[in-house]
Amino acid sequence: MTSNRVRSALPLLAPLLAGASSRDRLVASLGALLAITLVAALCHRLLPIPSSLPYLAAPLGASAVLVFAVPASPLSQPWPVIGGNVISALIGTLAAHLIPRPEIAGGAAVGGAILVMSLLRCLHAPGGGTALVTGMASPAIAESGYGFAVLPIAIDAILLVAVAYLFHLVSGHSYPHRPPVKLAPAMPEGFHRDDIDRALAEMGDAFDISRDDLDLLLARAEHHAEVRLKA
Repeated sequence: MTSNRVRSALPLLAPLLAGASSRDRLVASLGALLAITLVAALCHRLLPIPSSLPYLAAPLGASAVLVFAVPASPLSQPWPVIGGNVISALIGTLAAHLIPRPEIAGGAAVGGAILVMSLLRCLHAPGGGTALVTGMASPAIAESGYGFAVLPIAIDAILLVAVAYLFHLVSGHSYPHRPPVKLAPAMPEGFHRDDIDRALAEMGDAFDISRDDLDLLLARAEHHAEVRLKA
């Protein structure tokens, strides 16, 4: 009751993501802790990275938030995590080489990364951070050139995905995410997938949910509505 009053009085404190329980948040926190610690230890001890370069790129922390807190998000899947970060690093390096002013290079890097990630179907929000880090490169990152996209960016991302895959096997989440189609009832009569597409077009916004998950969610909602009306 108290929490409901707080939420009604302070709507900005209401949770932004639907469907997550307190247990899910604790599991996500544990997963991120283990993953970042393990990836950092492996990269620090095993990779031939110059001491002037970070063995963990800062945007990897943002990638961990997505991979562990919202593993069903299209932005959290392996190709967006790996491809988005690597491509953004390459775009950022290119911008840094072509544009002498770092503030302009940083903006061009982020904008270019969004465009290329979208075209290659690997949009990943932390990729914007990777593009900015490389677009406004420090002397050490600038000296490493395009190799920074491999060491440490690509290795960091690959290891994060590998740890997330193993962790989610234990946590019970689907990763890489696949909608549980077997739980979906038949699409109700008079309700078609084209209707969803038209509704999405009218909304004019992009939503952080896959098309298949959206179909399943609406079908399950219709199923529970029918059960409630028959009760």
